[in-house]
Amino acid sequence: MQTKANERNAEMRDAELDEELAGILTAISVVSKRLAKKLLALQRQNESTGGGGAPDEQDE
Repeated sequence: MQTKANERNAEMRDAELDEELAGILTAISVVSKRLAKKLLALQRQNESTGGGGAPDEQDE
């Protein structure tokens, strides 16, 4: 009897963790998309102004 209750609790926790993980991954995806759009806009801005160094060059 106690074993079945423990199994149900474990299943509920697993489902909650899966749901939380899905939410976190979705949030990461949304933020990544926003960052990619901003980087693309900056790249286009640099290309249109003719400024900037090599694309892979790090600013100091």
